[in-house]
Amino acid sequence: MSIAIQADTPPLRVESDGAIRVGNSRVLLEILLASYQAGLTPEEIVRDFPTLALPDVYAAIAYYLRHKESVDEYLHERAMKGDEMQERAKTLNSKSVKLAEIRSKLAARRAEEGN
Repeated sequence: MSIAIQADTPPLRVESDGAIRVGNSRVLLEILLASYQAGLTPEEIVRDFPTLALPDVYAAIAYYLRHKESVDEYLHERAMKGDEMQERAKTLNSKSVKLAEIRSKLAARRAEEGN
């Protein structure tokens, strides 16, 4: 008996925003890999993310191990984007706090002028 060896396409898809998701799930590749790097087995990862299929987790990890340099580059870029987004959120939050203070002061002035 012989087995027909065939190459499988990795169960990864790139979203329009550049995020890579695993299989038919919404789980990001970086989340799966963070779990793997934290020492979780593929079975434990599937337990934590039940929308993942076990063969997809193994295949995604195998892809990572075979293409570590390019995947690490992707992970670095995603981390940088995440840091940028956090900074923007802090700035926006800071601005909204300032706007709230301004609105509060204006309301107090209007109340004083009304009396």
